[in-house]
Amino acid sequence: MKILMASSEVHPYAKTGGLADMVSSLSPALAKLGHEVRIVLPRYYNIDRSGLDRLEGAMGVPVGGGEEWCAVYTAVLPSSPPNNPIPVYFIDHEGFFGREGIYGNPWEPDFLDNPRRFSFFCRAVFQLCRKIGWFPDILHSHDWPAALVSVYLKFWERPLGGEFSAASSVLTIHNLGYQGIYDKDNYSCMGLGWDVFYNAGFEDWNMMNILKAGLYSADKLNTVSPHYAGETKTQAHGFRLDGVLRYRSADYLGILNGIDTAVWNPAADPYIPQPYTVSTIAAGKARAKEALQREFGLSVDADVPLIGMVTRLTGQKGVDELFGPGYGSAWSICRDMNVQLVLLGSGETWCEDEIQSLAGRLPNFKCSIGYREDLSHLIEAGSDFFLMPSRYEPCGLNQMYSLAYGTLPIVRNTGGLVDTVENFNQETGEGTGFMFDDLTPQAIYNTVGWAVWAWYNRRPQIEAMRIAGMNKDFSWEKSAGKYIELYKGIRG
Repeated sequence: MKILMASSEVHPYAKTGGLADMVSSLSPALAKLGHEVRIVLPRYYNIDRSGLDRLEGAMGVPVGGGEEWCAVYTAVLPSSPPNNPIPVYFIDHEGFFGREGIYGNPWEPDFLDNPRRFSFFCRAVFQLCRKIGWFPDILHSHDWPAALVSVYLKFWERPLGGEFSAASSVLTIHNLGYQGIYDKDNYSCMGLGWDVFYNAGFEDWNMMNILKAGLYSADKLNTVSPHYAGETKTQAHGFRLDGVLRYRSADYLGILNGIDTAVWNPAADPYIPQPYTVSTIAAGKARAKEALQREFGLSVDADVPLIGMVTRLTGQKGVDELFGPGYGSAWSICRDMNVQLVLLGSGETWCEDEIQSLAGRLPNFKCSIGYREDLSHLIEAGSDFFLMPSRYEPCGLNQMYSLAYGTLPIVRNTGGLVDTVENFNQETGEGTGFMFDDLTPQAIYNTVGWAVWAWYNRRPQIEAMRIAGMNKDFSWEKSAGKYIELYKGIRG
């Protein structure tokens, strides 16, 4: 099949979260199965044009009120299989994308013209295909910024009976909490009639919901884990779109994300002091733990359990219950338990300030604000436990990274965490991590305490769980096969 991925983020070009990693990992996995895959994304300000090739001639894109012109650049995805390279196309429009930030910046967290920016991008997807003379069987779009691809296919391109009349659309939800809700005054920029506004489902309490329209319009829908697919059809986790997803339930499923085992592999990781496998885990993790303790200025002690975190400091990640001033459980955990806790992350200002304050008052808690690829790998390898108290988690990648590195996750019973972590059974010793249900400071405290108790009292079971985690298969090959089944299910 010919498959076109339309996404606002693709690693290594533009990334704010797991979306970028998913697109850049799934695409090569599909290409390895023999399919012809291409990717299109905007050319943001931070993407250097000097390293890209430019397609000849400008490209006109119809938009509400006329036409916009842009350039198209191209490159080959670095992670492409050698025998089936994946072209990446960059839509270059200075007015829309020649600025700092993908969706916003610190001064304007959500660009006011995002509806115009991404409706232009989605229309450009079809014009690109015409320009290069390549027409996909599957148009696979990701999250609300690319959701209009499905709308334009159903309400614009198919009625024309042209080159896209046989194409099918798939829309993947990476996080239902982000929907692209804007004032309906922005609808005119999309170049669609008001009959489409209502028929495609844009209407949302006198606003315009771009993701909702995509959910109604796409041929098939999926999200990034089976458990999250079920959760999103409930009022508690549906962000007001649970009714739409129940309506589309016959066309909606969850496919668990994989991880890039070429990047996240303790046997060949350049960022850790000593690579290791299942058979050499003890020595490899001991070296990594010592290096991690030294990196953060903690006392070097192999016997003290070390808990790691790599996270965005946002409410979705449970940071309120963990670090909330006066009620978060991090202070009590570090005060009451013989543990060490390290954190790498950035996000909400209050949380950054609070964890830096805690790090100044607690000798066994250290933090690094920001993100460093090398340090994130060292935390995964050097930690004994990895804490993810997520409010909701569509898939989650860090718990899978942790298991691959023999680090035991401490997670909430939600979303993709349920599909990837098996709760510890202290009677049999089975499991790969520690889980809790209610997101409260006390539940986090109790579950960390349970893991610490097991560390000091059930060490052989801890070691067996580490090996069980490392033996799990989270590679993309399995997931890619499920996407092929999804595509074939549309095309018959």
